[in-house]
Amino acid sequence: MRALLLGGAGFIGLHLAARLLEAGHEVTVVDDFSRGRRDPTLTRLAGQAEIRSADLTDPASYAALEHRWDHVYMLAAVVGVRNVESDPARVIRVNTLALMHLLDWIAPGTRLFFASTSEAYAGGVSAGVVPVPTPESVPLMIEDVGSPRHTYAISKMLGEAAVLHTARARGFAAVVGRFHNVYGPRMGADHVIPELSLRAMRGEDPFDLYGADQSRAFCHVDDATDAVITLMDTPEAAGRIVHIGDDTEETNIGDLAKLVLRIAGISPAVRELPAPAGSVARRCPDLTLLRRLTGYEPRVRLEEGVRRTYAWYRESWTT
Repeated sequence: MRALLLGGAGFIGLHLAARLLEAGHEVTVVDDFSRGRRDPTLTRLAGQAEIRSADLTDPASYAALEHRWDHVYMLAAVVGVRNVESDPARVIRVNTLALMHLLDWIAPGTRLFFASTSEAYAGGVSAGVVPVPTPESVPLMIEDVGSPRHTYAISKMLGEAAVLHTARARGFAAVVGRFHNVYGPRMGADHVIPELSLRAMRGEDPFDLYGADQSRAFCHVDDATDAVITLMDTPEAAGRIVHIGDDTEETNIGDLAKLVLRIAGISPAVRELPAPAGSVARRCPDLTLLRRLTGYEPRVRLEEGVRRTYAWYRESWTT
């Protein structure tokens, strides 16, 4: 099978590329390398996969691509709360243009995976109208379209609609995966598990902890990529929006911090502070649909996943 990964040098993309290569597939990675670094993982994969540099907001980048891939994975996007809040206009522009140019280019008969987000539910959860654990069937809402923080969710909602309607009109199969708090090595420094890990490595004392009572259901990237690959191999998933996550070990941020500090072997004074403005109090997916379609069950327990992630940042991360 021939796979094209757009945004394939990012966090989930590079892990997915490695898993596809391990399974014997032909892989092409396209990225603009604006986020992250050309690290040793990418260098190793370059000997097995084709690596191309391109600006996917430019339609000429798609014009230069051949129509020879069986599966296309659309992972390219501006992500991360700091990036979203500092330049919301860029979030809308990049996330929308890159996808719309892809949909103009893609050929009938191709199978497309579009990476979406649990942020689509944040407004409904905060307003008290969306249950947690959350199924895919609930209505989506945006509390304030003028808020920078919501631009990522808005761009992904537009993307979901564009993918599903274009797939029906153009004759290709598409799966939308809403990722829920995926974590693991090489995800940058601006997400909660690596951020806590890096501060623990520095030995911060007191150790500031924001939103200790908020809860999340974290999913290790190995489980997430397994779910993506399985969904793309499941004909019944075509035309569906499906959650990708781990609902087996929901935890609050306070307990997560205790786990990270225990792994780090330090016991600082923890200073609990209010959660960042706009962050949702609880997030956990209902994975009934994913299980029914694929038989998926997450395999990486939270403690093991956090240990692996902490070890990677300790050994590999440089500022």
